[in-house]
Amino acid sequence: MREALFYKKEDGKTRCLLCPHVCLIAQNERGKCKTRINFGGKLNTLVYGESESERHYFHVDPIEKKPLYHFYPGSYSLSFGTPGCNLFCENCQNYTLSQSMPSDIKDHFLKPEKIVELAKSYDCKSISYTYTEPTVFYEYLVDTSKIAKDERIKNVWVTNGFINPNPLKEVLPFIDAMNIDLKSFSEDFYKNVCGGRLRPVLETIKTAAKATHVEITNLLIPTLNDSEEEINNLVNFVSGLGDDIPLHFSAYRPMYKMNIEPTPISTLYRAKEIAEKKLKYVYLGNVTSNNNTLCPVCKNTVVKRNYKVKISLIDEKCPICNTKIPIKIN
Repeated sequence: MREALFYKKEDGKTRCLLCPHVCLIAQNERGKCKTRINFGGKLNTLVYGESESERHYFHVDPIEKKPLYHFYPGSYSLSFGTPGCNLFCENCQNYTLSQSMPSDIKDHFLKPEKIVELAKSYDCKSISYTYTEPTVFYEYLVDTSKIAKDERIKNVWVTNGFINPNPLKEVLPFIDAMNIDLKSFSEDFYKNVCGGRLRPVLETIKTAAKATHVEITNLLIPTLNDSEEEINNLVNFVSGLGDDIPLHFSAYRPMYKMNIEPTPISTLYRAKEIAEKKLKYVYLGNVTSNNNTLCPVCKNTVVKRNYKVKISLIDEKCPICNTKIPIKIN
């Protein structure tokens, strides 16, 4: 175990200040995420260095899999996660890991330095903190990202955005890109399906968009968050931060506790149609679709995504009309 960051003591208990649950944790008890424990009057993290490599949760992935389409397209990212999550989504695709109980005694430990070494050995442009929720292994993430930064390895945070403002602001200087999962634009959805709240996620997106590269993902679940009204509200929020923020609509499939029928392809195309009225870059995920990046002015294909990624930019500009395209390539 390692002492956690962001907590205070309250009458023999510990109040975790990392995420909006702000759990009050009694002696020898854990917070909602199952990864933080009050031991000896101190809040400790149980997942510092607890990687899931023995269960094949280290992977070298294309950066497009995060998904990030405007962040070093065609590059590779060393991806890893630990047990635990601070949301409890009924449709979680990684529930065997996110909802599992971290072991108090580690029989497999990877130091942050080793993770950075692995990224370099696999010629990865970046390290992605992903699979579950990086917030719950915050201390591990911070230490790893600092070393990676020194070694000129980029840091990618694939997150649900459910984190308090102070921890977020402290880590952002080390994070080069984020894909933030905006699960719905409804407080009821967050409460009933995820066990969380919408407002803190929106605040995270607002803060992050000012500090680093951000792309947004929205998984469309039939009857729950796919109404045109909700899609419009979500698009209005994202476009209010910037019309060049990439938005990814993804198709849902039955998973974990949810048995709703899969998302019809027509729903995704309708969402894309709505979003493209206000956003320049809208993509579809979990379906076969043309996800090339087009110049918003002349419609020239500037990034072609097929079996391989082909980039046709000159100094990050469209070679036809010279429009600046917000894609990091150097």
